[in-house]
Amino acid sequence: MTAIPTLFVSHGGPDIVTNGSSAGHFLRELSQHFPKPKAIVINSAHFETQGPAIVADPAPGMIYDFGGFAPELYEMDYPAPGSPGIAANVVTLLQDAGFKPSVVAKRGYDHGTWTPLKLAYPDADIPVVQVSIDAGRDAHYHYSLGRALAPLRNEGLLLMGSGHITHNLRAIFGVLRGNVVTDPGMTEKVSAFTGWFADRLETGCLEPILNWKEEAPFVSENHPTDEHLMPLFFAYGAAGEGARGQRLHSSVQNGFFAFDFYRFQ
Repeated sequence: MTAIPTLFVSHGGPDIVTNGSSAGHFLRELSQHFPKPKAIVINSAHFETQGPAIVADPAPGMIYDFGGFAPELYEMDYPAPGSPGIAANVVTLLQDAGFKPSVVAKRGYDHGTWTPLKLAYPDADIPVVQVSIDAGRDAHYHYSLGRALAPLRNEGLLLMGSGHITHNLRAIFGVLRGNVVTDPGMTEKVSAFTGWFADRLETGCLEPILNWKEEAPFVSENHPTDEHLMPLFFAYGAAGEGARGQRLHSSVQNGFFAFDFYRFQ
């Protein structure tokens, strides 16, 4: 079986399911870029633990981890099954790589998981296993986490990171609430940051990418906190040694909230 490429998505707010954005439109067509996987192992920025945790729930419910959105979003369901068997395989691979994973018996799908999957695989017929990020650990850690799970690609599984290429919520909320206007300087800083990643991911420059906090331009303006970028390193590592990234989609909302999607192989 040919190994499936890995994927990083910028999942946006939960209203990506309904707002008709170009990022949402791309997610609806995502299956054109990937063969249908047997299962999905997803690393979401909204699932944070100390050390890796794996969800072994056979029938995860829903987590509406957001406020102030349209009532219809709190009624949506994504009834994809979990897979205790695949979760056990994930645990074994992580243990073999020197991690100390824990197992979570019951945890629903947060919006970093269910919103992109509801658009990309609306039939909800693909088992999903969730793997946590550790917000206290760096890019090297999350890259190694992905590398440990790379063998699953050869079994027909899609390894996916769901975060955001930029994530300055203070800036975006200021604009959405009408308190400030879009800062042209912020637009330029976002473009420089996302362009820096695109150039290096497409050429496979591993060390600068993993040392992004020292190497990339305008880090604090794009990521005041790190957690939403960590799934990118997971997806990058899961593609295996020598992987390169292809930017499948790039769009911007409100002048500076960037949505980049990458395939790694």
